[in-house]
Amino acid sequence: MTETDGYVLNQTMLRIKDPAVSIPFYENVLGMRLLGNFDFPEMEFGLFFLGYSKEVIPEQIESKAKWVFKQPALLELTHNYGTELETGSVYHDGNSEPRGFGHIGISVPDVYKACERFDKLGVEYVKRPDDGNMKGLAFIKDPDGYWIEILSPTGLAKITAGKG
Repeated sequence: MTETDGYVLNQTMLRIKDPAVSIPFYENVLGMRLLGNFDFPEMEFGLFFLGYSKEVIPEQIESKAKWVFKQPALLELTHNYGTELETGSVYHDGNSEPRGFGHIGISVPDVYKACERFDKLGVEYVKRPDDGNMKGLAFIKDPDGYWIEILSPTGLAKITAGKG
């Protein structure tokens, strides 16, 4: 469709309690890279964009912003100043009542190998690969309790074969 040529699904935004906890989780556990962060002190929030791009990130702020907002499939973590000082959960994960948001998905070459690594890192699971009816995929939680589906393209292809 020519009217939408150039459209890009750029980001999914999650509100986070503490960037000092959440950013290392996405970088060190899921291997994402912080591609850009933008602070808005007058409005008391900051934005952190993470993804898997291996491109050189522009250094100049305007060039970086233009580059970030052209990238496909980024995760935007939004931090409202002061939430890191609150006790307990700050945001609803969408998977308890009332349900809404469900999860983000990360495709990996081997779900079992990824889960072995998550085990070593002490990651919290919602579902391990062999739990339940759908085998070969897992759900983990990030520091704010958001669910992350861990799946393999080949594994999901086997699960869905003959269903569509």
